[in-house]
Amino acid sequence: MSGFETLTSERVRVGDPLPELAVDVTATTVVLGAMASRDWRPMHHDYDFAVNRNGVKNIFLNTPNQAAWFERYLTDWTGPAGRLGRIQFRMKDSVFPGDRMLFRGAVESLESDDTGCAWVEVALELAVEDRVVTACNARIAIPATEGDNPWKRRGDRWKPRG
Repeated sequence: MSGFETLTSERVRVGDPLPELAVDVTATTVVLGAMASRDWRPMHHDYDFAVNRNGVKNIFLNTPNQAAWFERYLTDWTGPAGRLGRIQFRMKDSVFPGDRMLFRGAVESLESDDTGCAWVEVALELAVEDRVVTACNARIAIPATEGDNPWKRRGDRWKPRG
């Protein structure tokens, strides 16, 4: 999907791949993610500590930073009307400065709830080189049709005030 099309359940099919997202990781990527999540543990900003005390090759992305990248990947795909319902992931390996993160995924299922809100289940992965470093599953609400807005569904506890 391009940034100007509205992703609706009418346009999504089980098995559809999500567009890939590639991101080059720098030390700044790692440190700013740790700062944004108020994670002051030194393995996310102090090279000497990470290498000499933790025995890893460099500083590495923390959990909230990876979660934010998955959220960005999903909302880039859905557009501004998408609303995350659930995200679960399992980190299998670390992501370091100099790595190129590759996000990819596919639609696993599509359903509507009793309010008519369309929900998409997606299976995602974050790969570095040829290895999957994080596996993820997410459930995200999308518009059922053009003009629909899952943020304003009647009876939805996430409905904005006003």
